[in-house]
Amino acid sequence: MAGEQKAKAKFEQAKGKIKETFGRALGNESVTAEGRGKKSKGDMRQMKEKAKDIFKR
Repeated sequence: MAGEQKAKAKFEQAKGKIKETFGRALGNESVTAEGRGKKSKGDMRQMKEKAKDIFKR
């Protein structure tokens, strides 16, 4: 289960980064902001999983 959540976090980070880059290339600030939001959500999910790993020890 933890590995699946970590994979989701990585995927969400990558998706957000792509969308942010795409928005910048188009000059569309709303797409850029949406991409940043997705990337941040992935970052938070990854931090949560790392914290869970620390407390498991």
